[in-house]
Amino acid sequence: MHASASAIADAFLAERARVLATAIRIAHGDFELAEEAVQDAFEAALARWPVDGVPAEPRGWLVMVARNKIIDAIRRNVKLRGIVAQHDATEPVGGLDRPAVADDRLRLMFTCCHPALAPEAQVALTLRTLGGLSTDEIARAFLTAPATMAQRLVRAKSKIRDARIPYEVPEASELSARTDAVLSVVYLVFNEGYAATGGDAWVRRDLCREAIRLGRLLVELVPPAGASRHGYDALGLLALMLLHDSRRDARTDDRGDVVLLEDQDRARWDRAQIDEALALVPVALRGDPAQRPDPGPYALQAAIAALHASAPVAAATDWAQIAALFDELYRRQPTSVIALNRAVAVAMARGAGVGLPLVDELAGELADYHLWHAARADLLRRLDRKDDAATAYRAALARVGSEPERRFLERRLRELG
Repeated sequence: MHASASAIADAFLAERARVLATAIRIAHGDFELAEEAVQDAFEAALARWPVDGVPAEPRGWLVMVARNKIIDAIRRNVKLRGIVAQHDATEPVGGLDRPAVADDRLRLMFTCCHPALAPEAQVALTLRTLGGLSTDEIARAFLTAPATMAQRLVRAKSKIRDARIPYEVPEASELSARTDAVLSVVYLVFNEGYAATGGDAWVRRDLCREAIRLGRLLVELVPPAGASRHGYDALGLLALMLLHDSRRDARTDDRGDVVLLEDQDRARWDRAQIDEALALVPVALRGDPAQRPDPGPYALQAAIAALHASAPVAAATDWAQIAALFDELYRRQPTSVIALNRAVAVAMARGAGVGLPLVDELAGELADYHLWHAARADLLRRLDRKDDAATAYRAALARVGSEPERRFLERRLRELG
């Protein structure tokens, strides 16, 4: 690939969310106009950078081109000429990181998570605009049809435009009503980066980095204190992401194939990141008794990840404690996916024969979820029920979207003979 083409691809992965967030602000919250302008900017880069070379500030160049596209579009609409006057003064490219603009992505998150939108629409729209996920990827994350998700996204964008929802981080008095949705968004962005639901790469490091960066911003915005439980939730989420991301280099091999947790080279884990997270977990678990005596779901998940990170070898993992933490997590968030993870932990702690019935109980809820079939196949494999395991692996293969996961499942199927 030509060096400039590689630079454009790198810029798209690294800067798309930042460029789009700024473009939406410039377009006064018009998502469609901003998305078209950003797409035009990257197309312009494909045309110009191979000729002129990669600019010193790729993001600044892209924002400037997108801004000009937006202004041109506004000028074409006579009714909006009054808005054009607000943009006639040029915005210096070198000033894109000044405080007024530096939090554009955070503003975008809170705009998408406005209480006027349905909760599912809040999360989906932010995943689309900030996380850069495709409609199919978001639909898989919500276990829903792509067409349904596309309609939900269109309605959310129209609602923001028609209701003139402001593009801003809300005042402290309004933070509480919107922080839960923002935390959910960051969590789902990280999950898509940590284990991509589709495509050729299992780990999307750009999404993981962006989610962690946003998590740090949220901890600064809503610090752990007695005023709100959200500060402890943000701290727990940050610790959880740091712990999971610390294993990034060991989770795939040189071919990009999946390496399970139990088989990973723990010397490749990022110990500095683990140490940072382990210091946060006790604070997130403790919380503030005046606000909530029990730890939140992110803190509980971080505690589970901390037990994995603290085990020097896979055999030393405290699965009994992990299963107990999943019991607590399920009590707070009784979802079928958490129930599946709890069943797997019970199987690891007490044996596959104990865990398998718990997995089977979820058949009605997770029949279309490839990880349910994969988990069931693994337990059947451990019980030496090879024919049943092969059937379950085939069912997982029929539903998987990620190529690395597909190769892993095919490899497991071959091993069964």
